[in-house]
Amino acid sequence: MKMFHLPPLQNPLSRHGRFILLVFLAITGVMFRPALTQGAGPDPWDAEWIAAPHGPVRDMQVVYFRKAVVLERVPDRLVVHVSADNRFVLRVNGARVGEGPARGDLRHWRYETFELAKFLRPGRNLIAAVVWNYGTLAPLAQMSFRTGFLLSAERAEDAFLNTGATWQAKRELGRGVIVGPGFSEYYAAGPPEEIDGRKVDWHWDDLNDQNSAGWSPAIPLGRAAPREARDAPTPWALVSDALPPMEYSESPVGRIVRVTGLAGTNTTLSLDQPIVIPPRTEAIILIDRGTLTTAYPRLQLKGGRDASVATTYAEALYDHHRQKGNRNEVAGREMLGLRDRLIADGAPRTYEPLWWRTWRYLELHIKTAGEPLTIESLRAYYSAYPFRAQARFESDDPELARIWAVGWRTAQLCAHETYMDTPYWEQLQYVGDTRIQALISYGVAGDDGLARQALEAFHDSLVPEGLTQSRYPSALTQMIPPFSLLWVGMLHDYWEYRDDPDWVRSLLPGTRGVLDWFSARQRADGLLGLITWWPFVDWSPPDFQDGVPPQEIDGGAAALTLQFIEALNYAADLEERFGEKERAAAYRVQAQRAAAGLMRLNWDAQTGLLADTPAKKHFSQQANALAVWLDVIPRPEQELVMRKVLVAKPTEPSTLDGKTVPPMAQATYYFRFYVAQAMVHAGLGDLYVAQLDPWRKMLALGLSTWAETPEPTRSDSHAWSAHPTFDLLTIVAGIAPAEAGFKSVEITPHLGPLRQVSASMPSPRGLIQVSYDRNPQGWNARLELPEGLSGTLRWQGRSVPLHPGVQVLTLER
Repeated sequence: MKMFHLPPLQNPLSRHGRFILLVFLAITGVMFRPALTQGAGPDPWDAEWIAAPHGPVRDMQVVYFRKAVVLERVPDRLVVHVSADNRFVLRVNGARVGEGPARGDLRHWRYETFELAKFLRPGRNLIAAVVWNYGTLAPLAQMSFRTGFLLSAERAEDAFLNTGATWQAKRELGRGVIVGPGFSEYYAAGPPEEIDGRKVDWHWDDLNDQNSAGWSPAIPLGRAAPREARDAPTPWALVSDALPPMEYSESPVGRIVRVTGLAGTNTTLSLDQPIVIPPRTEAIILIDRGTLTTAYPRLQLKGGRDASVATTYAEALYDHHRQKGNRNEVAGREMLGLRDRLIADGAPRTYEPLWWRTWRYLELHIKTAGEPLTIESLRAYYSAYPFRAQARFESDDPELARIWAVGWRTAQLCAHETYMDTPYWEQLQYVGDTRIQALISYGVAGDDGLARQALEAFHDSLVPEGLTQSRYPSALTQMIPPFSLLWVGMLHDYWEYRDDPDWVRSLLPGTRGVLDWFSARQRADGLLGLITWWPFVDWSPPDFQDGVPPQEIDGGAAALTLQFIEALNYAADLEERFGEKERAAAYRVQAQRAAAGLMRLNWDAQTGLLADTPAKKHFSQQANALAVWLDVIPRPEQELVMRKVLVAKPTEPSTLDGKTVPPMAQATYYFRFYVAQAMVHAGLGDLYVAQLDPWRKMLALGLSTWAETPEPTRSDSHAWSAHPTFDLLTIVAGIAPAEAGFKSVEITPHLGPLRQVSASMPSPRGLIQVSYDRNPQGWNARLELPEGLSGTLRWQGRSVPLHPGVQVLTLER
């Protein structure tokens, strides 16, 4: 047996010695000694990270921390900064104060700030927190070092609250997780939870509870340190969470639509009154909320010791073929989904999972033992980013109002402390989804908080090769190089819609590594060479296998080259304004060379379309739409190309004006955002409303949020499909920034078959309001711009200057 020794530390305070010792202590779980912080430079934090003794360092555990303090009087103000690894809920005197921390990485570990004075009272007070770490079962978006908790008072005179050895800790043995949610589809969110009420410490945050059993002094792990600290003694580089608290408000839980196991109750059972489950009974209660939600379910039980309640959450029910079909149908359908489980201890208790759940349908599967179990109540507490809609869209087509509302609900449920592709399946912030989500946030709420968070997060994700990661924060690195190009576009979008040029300038250096990576792969003929990792563009099988457009052995993919052109043009705009003009000029030369190469090698004169590769065996809506939008295809050809794109079928030829259009890979809900931009660019914006049939079909299927892909689909709520809510404002109502920072507006309506449209949209200078009413000769228009904002109305090739205030115009056909 070999003995292993640490190398001798000649100077225990040297940088090298400290590093070796800290690594050793982190691996073994031994506490970090405060003495290690000596000589580390100025540090405004006076609190220590703490942990529970004898607990696992990185594995699953739930821990309570508490400290009792006696106050002669309640201060007017008492602000604390709080963080944890992974998560915490802070409570003072039994009241819920808040939760966190918002997700980040160890180099940007967030802390939340709370005002505690309103929760305090003269005399004895209890500050308490539940902290949990899901370990290897943590959601993929959750990064981690080890379980820990931190509370630091803002003022020195309040430092008696700071975490350290004076705090107590206790492991909760009644809470755990269930291994594997059992999905065949890709699932990356958190695990189902199990609560054994017979083991839970129900009094952990009770001010009057004097029972000290199981409580021990917390173990200090080392001083907290901000991100800019030199030689930080702990790995969490702290940054303030700039986002507002997530919403936490009661909302409808739904209505009972099916009951089995309880005779004679199918029509009488209601959640408005207690429900008694007799002894030795197995009952199933199915609840339909009507629309999807993201919320904390709160189940209040009484009696029924040893009874089990399994709570299952699903976006939709499934038929015997495991298909969803019409989401409103219940008969003959079964519940499949994430399932929490609890065991009652017989006393009146309230059960709530540590993390919110996503559901339209919620099922309670109850098995009682020797006692009756009473369900006193079932409530839901909605949780999401606190968006407030400022925009509106109304028209004479009532279905457009539903499309607008469903899209906004989708955007809201996919927005928490980060944007999320789907709140049920993954809860990950992907660039492709996030770019569209950010535009919806600007256009509907006039809110850029989450967009700034996302832009910074992807900047933080940059790898040495120069690319952003495809999703971030993420405990597992995934690279989708085209998403790095979309991040450049997302920064350009922010520059256009929000008036914050200095902040845009701060992120510009990150775009250079992205474009340098792609520039190194640009062939001499201008096209991109073979792109590795996962060059995803859109889910369009069979041509786009696994979302990847056709590439030849040496590359030449049109869709990828076009996304490169888009990023080059956007980056050139930003460099000309904020950076290096020489780099901007070089970008434009590269873009022109790529465009020329595509037209020379991929343009197919016989079909009048851009092929996916120089071999000209495949065509796609994605490549042709991008080529039109980016003016790679010359202006005279654009309208005809887009008409072909709109009539093309995926596996068989179609016809346009008697001429054959070859099969084309079809843009999914996601990529139809870019197809719509190309339609407008080609002068076909009036066809937009007619292109909303896929969303109308989803409404007919009973969806209350927009799906990831056409049927059959994994996810019923996917942010990238919500762009019609943005398009109705910017394409149909026609409101868009005319210059960076939304310093002026351009209004170009595309009203198509509609007879009446009314809309409003926020800008950094206030609300822009428009209304259009059809008359026999054209349209009556009323436009109102906020103070300080002017612009231009464009209609049928004519331009009309607009000034702040109200203007009433007649628009002739």
